[in-house]
This record gives sequence, C-alpha cells and structure tokens, in this order.
Amino acid sequence: MSEKKACPCCCEKHTARSEEEKKKLINRLKRIEGQIRGIIGMMENDAYCNDILVQSAAVNAAVNAFNKELLASHIRTCVARDIREGKDETIDELVATLQKLMK
Repeated sequence: MSEKKACPCCCEKHTARSEEEKKKLINRLKRIEGQIRGIIGMMENDAYCNDILVQSAAVNAAVNAFNKELLASHIRTCVARDIREGKDETIDELVATLQKLMK
C-alpha cells in the first residue's frame, strides 16, 4: 500500500477516489481559484463594488456546486459503506457536516 502524503488540514481519514473523480473535483476547484484571482484583480483595479459582488456570488455558487458533488459522492461511498459495516457514528458525522454546510 502506498504511503499517503500529510493533508494540510491534518485529516485523519482518507478516501480513495478514482482518477476521473479526482480530476473532475480538482478542475472545479481550479476554476474557483481562477474566479478568486479575478476578484483580487478587480479589487486591485478599483472595480465597481457591485461588479465585485456579482463575481463573489458566482464564486459562492461554484463552491456550493462543488460541495453538492462531493457530498453526493461521500454519501454514496463512505457513508453507505460505514452504515453497512455498522459504523453508526458516521451518521452523526454527516449530520454535523450538513449543519456546517447549511449555515
């Protein structure tokens, strides 16, 4: 088994994803990163507040879309597997995650 690199957020658990899924999610994040860089450029160029706010809303929508995709995958794979294995604490973890996402 290959050794996992340390996660910058100090994660204790890991999820194996297909290369296709990983690429798809990373591409979404890179697009979001580009949107953020665009907003920074707008700030540096003293863009009109409303224009910046519209772009910020677009970033929020993109992050929400990313979260929905990752959450659906998490439920189909990790949560379903853990429930089948009798690890009911995963349900509490999912509820806590949903509460954070819905703030």
